[in-house]
Amino acid sequence: MKNKLKIIFLFLLFSFNSFAQQSEQDKKMAWWREARFGMFIHWGPYSIFGGEWKGEDKYSEFVMLNAQIPLKEYAQVAATFNPYNFNAEEWVLAAKNAGMKYIVYTSKHHDGFAMYHSRCSKYNIFDMTVFKRDPLKELETACRKHGIKLGIYYSLGRDWEDPDVPTDWPTKGGRSNTWDYPDEDSKDINRYFERKVKPQINEILYQYNPDIIWFDTPEKTPAEQSAELRKMILNYNPNIIINNRIGNEKGDFEILEQKQSNEIKNNPWEACVTMSRNWGYIKRDKAFKSPEKIIHILTDVISKGGNLLLNTGPLADGSLRKESLAQMSAIGKWMHINGEAIYGSKPWIVYGEDVHKKEQTIVAKKGYEDEVYDATKEVTQDIRFTTRNEYLYIIARYWEDDTVNVKTLSKQKHVVTSLQMLGTKHSISWEQTDEGLFIQLPKHMKNEKIKTYVFKIKL
Repeated sequence: MKNKLKIIFLFLLFSFNSFAQQSEQDKKMAWWREARFGMFIHWGPYSIFGGEWKGEDKYSEFVMLNAQIPLKEYAQVAATFNPYNFNAEEWVLAAKNAGMKYIVYTSKHHDGFAMYHSRCSKYNIFDMTVFKRDPLKELETACRKHGIKLGIYYSLGRDWEDPDVPTDWPTKGGRSNTWDYPDEDSKDINRYFERKVKPQINEILYQYNPDIIWFDTPEKTPAEQSAELRKMILNYNPNIIINNRIGNEKGDFEILEQKQSNEIKNNPWEACVTMSRNWGYIKRDKAFKSPEKIIHILTDVISKGGNLLLNTGPLADGSLRKESLAQMSAIGKWMHINGEAIYGSKPWIVYGEDVHKKEQTIVAKKGYEDEVYDATKEVTQDIRFTTRNEYLYIIARYWEDDTVNVKTLSKQKHVVTSLQMLGTKHSISWEQTDEGLFIQLPKHMKNEKIKTYVFKIKL
């Protein structure tokens, strides 16, 4: 009997602790789930190359890897970095005006070059260049001033400056610096973690007090190193949010890169998507998604319970590309009207209705999904749903018809008691039948540049 009581007590204690831990985790993730929309920034020495090397313009931000540029030569180019047009406040205000609530900045990409003042590695923008400023410190100051959360990206399992970083994708050594350091078998990733990763993560924590640590490419990161990193971060601040690319299932949220989910996901997740085709600045990359397409991606992600991290690649001089600014301005105008269907929203019982279907468009070679790959769908007329408080939001996307027909909302299944359209004070004509909800789109709204409309209803 005593053993049974002991087992019951331990079970109840375990259940209570699990519930308490989950409650704390939910509190920690609350602002991130409310935010829904962030800005990703890929900026580094690869921005100087712009995809070109020795007369060829076929490269991406992976130019060091794909052109096999010796570290000594790459460092000579990196030393010329002088982003004289960099203005952290302009970056932050551009993000804020677009409706973004957080920024994720690349502190160190795969080339191993630190885009902040690193005290433990001289291979950084402050010590190696004439710029002699710390852009990350300036960005932190601007973020705090304007109420934007700060995320810091760190390439974990790839570093082409360090001699001890083996990789195994897509084949052994496939993402390693094998021209300067050819012996993959002699590389000891634990030496790299102790010598560079942990000291730099410690610097990032204490110098910039981030809200998010956004790791990339865990590759061959040992389980014990993922655990140690998580412990280090949470010992500094237990409220820092960490993505799953810390490796070994130690993160707080999942990443989907350059794609969207096919279903509603209950656990926290984020889609990271480029404004154009590339992550960093590439001169020839002119394939910018339209604001309408970006809003399609955003509303699809939100309807399935995710966040969208939208990437831009600033120029080497530190300025944002005019195409990116134009996109962000247009998105911001739409968000100003329709943001209540995005911020703090949750998925409904279904994510939406497909009206017209098109084949998925792929605009890059298979096998380069971590460099240049755009797996988003074409813009089509369809419907997405979100909920917030007691309201259901109908998002009619790229709507060209005069009437929005929502088949899911037939009178037999749900009873609509009120309906209004965001962005207009005019009353909206609507009717609910056994065939669905029929909403008459106001003629004056048909002139909108972005033909994605939101209706707020109560059931």
